[in-house]
Amino acid sequence: VAQGVWLRLGMSLISAITFWELAAMTGWRHPEMHLTAFGRWRPVSLAVIAGLAQFIALVAFSPFASLALLLPLLAGLPGAARRDRPTYAIFGIAILLVAYGLVSFREEFGLGFVMWLMGIVIVSDTAGYFFGRILGGPKFWPSLSPKKTWSGTIAGWIGAVVLGALIWLSGRGDATLLWVSPLVCFAGQMGDIAESWLKRRAGVKDSSNLIPGHGGFMDRFDAVTGAVLAAMLIGLLNSLPAVT
Repeated sequence: VAQGVWLRLGMSLISAITFWELAAMTGWRHPEMHLTAFGRWRPVSLAVIAGLAQFIALVAFSPFASLALLLPLLAGLPGAARRDRPTYAIFGIAILLVAYGLVSFREEFGLGFVMWLMGIVIVSDTAGYFFGRILGGPKFWPSLSPKKTWSGTIAGWIGAVVLGALIWLSGRGDATLLWVSPLVCFAGQMGDIAESWLKRRAGVKDSSNLIPGHGGFMDRFDAVTGAVLAAMLIGLLNSLPAVT
Protein backbone atom coordinates (compact mmCIF):
# COMPACT_ATOMS: atom_id res chain seq x y z
CA VAL A 1 0.00 0.00 0.00
CA ALA A 2 1.33 3.46 -0.94
CA GLN A 3 3.45 5.36 1.50
CA GLY A 4 6.41 7.68 1.34
CA VAL A 5 6.64 9.81 -1.78
CA TRP A 6 3.87 7.92 -3.61
CA LEU A 7 1.41 8.53 -0.79
CA ARG A 8 2.34 12.20 -0.79
CA LEU A 9 1.94 12.46 -4.55
CA GLY A 10 -1.44 10.74 -4.40
CA MET A 11 -2.78 12.97 -1.65
CA SER A 12 -1.43 16.07 -3.42
CA LEU A 13 -3.23 15.05 -6.62
CA ILE A 14 -6.48 14.51 -4.75
CA SER A 15 -6.08 17.90 -3.08
CA ALA A 16 -5.56 19.53 -6.49
CA ILE A 17 -8.68 17.92 -7.97
CA THR A 18 -10.90 18.68 -4.98
CA PHE A 19 -9.74 22.31 -4.97
CA TRP A 20 -10.72 22.53 -8.63
CA GLU A 21 -14.17 21.19 -7.74
CA LEU A 22 -14.46 23.52 -4.75
CA ALA A 23 -13.58 26.50 -6.94
CA ALA A 24 -16.29 25.55 -9.42
CA MET A 25 -18.89 25.49 -6.63
CA THR A 26 -17.91 28.78 -5.01
CA GLY A 27 -17.97 31.23 -7.89
CA TRP A 28 -15.22 30.29 -10.31
CA ARG A 29 -17.70 28.89 -12.81
CA HIS A 30 -18.73 32.49 -13.49
CA PRO A 31 -16.28 34.20 -15.88
CA GLU A 32 -16.86 37.56 -14.21
CA MET A 33 -15.36 36.14 -11.01
CA HIS A 34 -12.04 35.26 -12.64
CA LEU A 35 -8.97 37.43 -12.23
CA THR A 36 -7.68 38.60 -15.62
CA ALA A 37 -4.16 37.37 -14.82
CA PHE A 38 -5.32 33.80 -15.25
CA GLY A 39 -8.32 34.27 -17.53
CA ARG A 40 -10.53 31.27 -18.03
CA TRP A 41 -7.74 28.91 -16.93
CA ARG A 42 -7.85 30.20 -13.37
CA PRO A 43 -9.58 27.08 -11.90
CA VAL A 44 -6.89 24.83 -13.40
CA SER A 45 -4.13 27.15 -12.18
CA LEU A 46 -5.63 27.04 -8.71
CA ALA A 47 -5.60 23.23 -8.78
CA VAL A 48 -1.90 23.26 -9.69
CA ILE A 49 -1.15 25.69 -6.85
CA ALA A 50 -3.08 23.53 -4.39
CA GLY A 51 -1.36 20.32 -5.48
CA LEU A 52 2.14 21.81 -5.33
CA ALA A 53 1.52 23.50 -1.98
CA GLN A 54 0.18 20.25 -0.53
CA PHE A 55 3.17 18.29 -1.82
CA ILE A 56 5.66 20.80 -0.37
CA ALA A 57 3.96 20.65 3.02
CA LEU A 58 3.83 16.84 2.99
CA VAL A 59 7.42 16.34 1.87
CA ALA A 60 8.97 18.76 4.34
CA PHE A 61 6.45 17.87 7.08
CA SER A 62 7.43 20.85 9.27
CA PRO A 63 5.51 23.81 10.72
CA PHE A 64 7.39 26.21 8.41
CA ALA A 65 6.62 24.17 5.29
CA SER A 66 2.99 23.98 6.33
CA LEU A 67 2.75 27.70 5.56
CA ALA A 68 2.70 26.64 1.90
CA LEU A 69 -0.87 25.48 2.51
CA LEU A 70 -1.90 29.13 2.71
CA LEU A 71 -1.11 29.60 -0.98
CA PRO A 72 -4.21 27.95 -2.50
CA LEU A 73 -6.40 29.68 0.08
CA LEU A 74 -5.01 33.13 -0.66
CA ALA A 75 -4.89 32.50 -4.41
CA GLY A 76 -8.50 31.35 -4.56
CA LEU A 77 -10.30 33.80 -2.28
CA PRO A 78 -10.33 36.74 -4.75
CA GLY A 79 -12.01 34.61 -7.41
CA ALA A 80 -14.71 33.10 -5.23
CA ALA A 81 -18.13 34.71 -5.22
CA ARG A 82 -18.27 37.24 -2.40
CA ARG A 83 -20.93 35.34 -0.48
CA ASP A 84 -18.94 32.11 -0.82
CA ARG A 85 -15.51 33.28 0.31
CA PRO A 86 -15.95 32.01 3.90
CA THR A 87 -17.25 28.73 2.46
CA TYR A 88 -14.25 28.47 0.14
CA ALA A 89 -11.86 29.10 3.04
CA ILE A 90 -13.49 26.59 5.41
CA PHE A 91 -13.77 23.78 2.87
CA GLY A 92 -10.32 24.56 1.51
CA ILE A 93 -8.76 24.25 4.96
CA ALA A 94 -10.58 20.95 5.45
CA ILE A 95 -9.23 19.56 2.16
CA LEU A 96 -5.65 20.48 3.02
CA LEU A 97 -5.86 19.21 6.61
CA VAL A 98 -7.31 15.86 5.59
CA ALA A 99 -4.46 15.12 3.17
CA TYR A 100 -1.97 16.11 5.87
CA GLY A 101 -3.80 14.00 8.46
CA LEU A 102 -4.01 10.87 6.32
CA VAL A 103 -0.28 10.92 5.61
CA SER A 104 0.42 11.45 9.31
CA PHE A 105 -1.86 8.58 10.34
CA ARG A 106 -0.39 6.22 7.75
CA GLU A 107 3.20 6.84 8.79
CA GLU A 108 2.74 7.32 12.54
CA PHE A 109 0.02 4.77 13.35
CA GLY A 110 0.33 2.34 10.43
CA LEU A 111 -1.87 0.87 7.76
CA GLY A 112 -4.21 -0.78 10.27
CA PHE A 113 -5.27 2.57 11.66
CA VAL A 114 -6.02 3.99 8.21
CA MET A 115 -7.96 0.84 7.27
CA TRP A 116 -10.03 1.23 10.45
CA LEU A 117 -10.85 4.83 9.49
CA MET A 118 -11.86 3.81 5.98
CA GLY A 119 -13.79 0.86 7.40
CA ILE A 120 -15.84 3.17 9.59
CA VAL A 121 -16.83 5.25 6.56
CA ILE A 122 -17.69 2.18 4.49
CA VAL A 123 -19.73 0.56 7.28
CA SER A 124 -21.58 3.80 7.94
CA ASP A 125 -22.44 4.31 4.25
CA THR A 126 -23.46 0.69 3.74
CA ALA A 127 -25.55 0.40 6.91
CA GLY A 128 -27.13 3.78 6.29
CA TYR A 129 -28.12 2.87 2.75
CA PHE A 130 -29.59 -0.58 3.40
CA PHE A 131 -31.26 0.03 6.75
CA GLY A 132 -32.50 3.41 5.60
CA ARG A 133 -34.22 1.76 2.64
CA ILE A 134 -35.51 -1.21 4.64
CA LEU A 135 -36.73 0.63 7.76
CA GLY A 136 -37.44 4.06 6.33
CA GLY A 137 -38.91 6.51 8.83
CA PRO A 138 -38.23 10.18 9.57
CA LYS A 139 -35.60 11.99 7.57
CA PHE A 140 -32.37 12.94 9.32
CA TRP A 141 -31.94 16.37 7.70
CA PRO A 142 -34.46 16.65 4.85
CA SER A 143 -33.56 20.19 3.78
CA LEU A 144 -29.97 19.15 3.02
CA SER A 145 -30.05 15.42 2.40
CA PRO A 146 -33.58 14.20 1.64
CA LYS A 147 -32.57 10.55 1.24
CA LYS A 148 -30.96 10.09 4.67
CA THR A 149 -33.16 8.73 7.45
CA TRP A 150 -32.72 8.51 11.20
CA SER A 151 -32.88 4.73 10.93
CA GLY A 152 -29.99 4.66 8.48
CA THR A 153 -28.00 7.18 10.50
CA ILE A 154 -28.35 5.23 13.75
CA ALA A 155 -27.58 1.99 11.90
CA GLY A 156 -24.30 3.59 10.87
CA TRP A 157 -23.44 4.37 14.50
CA ILE A 158 -24.26 0.81 15.55
CA GLY A 159 -22.21 -0.58 12.67
CA ALA A 160 -19.25 1.57 13.75
CA VAL A 161 -19.47 0.25 17.32
CA VAL A 162 -19.67 -3.32 16.05
CA LEU A 163 -16.61 -2.81 13.83
CA GLY A 164 -14.68 -1.28 16.72
CA ALA A 165 -15.70 -4.12 19.02
CA LEU A 166 -14.67 -6.78 16.50
CA ILE A 167 -11.23 -5.19 16.09
CA TRP A 168 -10.83 -4.96 19.87
CA LEU A 169 -12.00 -8.53 20.51
CA SER A 170 -9.67 -9.82 17.81
CA GLY A 171 -6.74 -8.32 19.68
CA ARG A 172 -5.90 -5.87 16.90
CA GLY A 173 -7.00 -2.77 18.79
CA ASP A 174 -7.77 -1.42 22.25
CA ALA A 175 -11.05 -0.67 24.02
CA THR A 176 -10.86 3.00 23.01
CA LEU A 177 -12.36 1.87 19.71
CA LEU A 178 -15.73 1.34 21.40
CA TRP A 179 -16.33 5.07 21.89
CA VAL A 180 -14.08 6.59 19.23
CA SER A 181 -15.62 4.58 16.36
CA PRO A 182 -19.16 6.01 16.64
CA LEU A 183 -17.77 9.54 17.05
CA VAL A 184 -15.72 9.16 13.88
CA CYS A 185 -18.77 7.68 12.16
CA PHE A 186 -20.93 10.64 13.13
CA ALA A 187 -18.26 13.08 11.92
CA GLY A 188 -18.17 11.24 8.59
CA GLN A 189 -21.92 11.60 8.28
CA MET A 190 -21.59 15.32 9.01
CA GLY A 191 -18.95 15.56 6.29
CA ASP A 192 -21.47 14.09 3.87
CA ILE A 193 -24.13 16.56 5.05
CA ALA A 194 -21.70 19.47 4.72
CA GLU A 195 -20.94 18.63 1.11
CA SER A 196 -24.65 18.23 0.38
CA TRP A 197 -25.16 21.74 1.74
CA LEU A 198 -22.37 23.06 -0.49
CA LYS A 199 -23.87 21.44 -3.59
CA ARG A 200 -27.33 22.80 -2.83
CA ARG A 201 -25.85 26.25 -2.31
CA ALA A 202 -24.08 25.99 -5.66
CA GLY A 203 -27.14 24.53 -7.39
CA VAL A 204 -25.36 21.41 -8.66
CA LYS A 205 -26.10 17.69 -8.33
CA ASP A 206 -22.46 16.54 -8.14
CA SER A 207 -19.17 18.26 -7.36
CA SER A 208 -18.04 17.38 -10.92
CA ASN A 209 -18.41 14.61 -13.51
CA LEU A 210 -14.85 13.29 -13.25
CA ILE A 211 -16.02 9.87 -12.01
CA PRO A 212 -18.69 8.67 -14.48
CA GLY A 213 -21.82 7.63 -12.62
CA HIS A 214 -20.42 8.71 -9.24
CA GLY A 215 -19.95 12.45 -9.53
CA GLY A 216 -16.69 14.02 -8.43
CA PHE A 217 -13.89 13.46 -5.98
CA MET A 218 -15.52 15.59 -3.27
CA ASP A 219 -18.58 13.35 -3.53
CA ARG A 220 -16.39 10.32 -2.78
CA PHE A 221 -14.29 11.91 -0.03
CA ASP A 222 -16.90 13.94 1.87
CA ALA A 223 -17.41 11.36 4.64
CA VAL A 224 -13.68 10.56 4.72
CA THR A 225 -13.02 14.25 5.29
CA GLY A 226 -15.30 14.37 8.32
CA ALA A 227 -13.90 11.15 9.74
CA VAL A 228 -10.25 12.18 9.38
CA LEU A 229 -10.85 15.64 10.84
CA ALA A 230 -12.60 14.06 13.82
CA ALA A 231 -9.71 11.64 14.37
CA MET A 232 -7.25 14.54 14.22
CA LEU A 233 -9.26 16.47 16.81
CA ILE A 234 -9.58 13.44 19.09
CA GLY A 235 -5.83 12.92 18.77
CA LEU A 236 -5.25 16.47 20.02
CA LEU A 237 -7.53 15.98 23.02
CA ASN A 238 -6.97 12.32 23.86
CA SER A 239 -4.99 9.25 22.84
CA LEU A 240 -6.14 7.69 19.60
CA PRO A 241 -6.85 3.94 19.53
CA ALA A 242 -4.03 1.61 18.62
CA VAL A 243 -5.01 -0.50 15.60
CA THR A 244 -2.68 -3.05 14.05
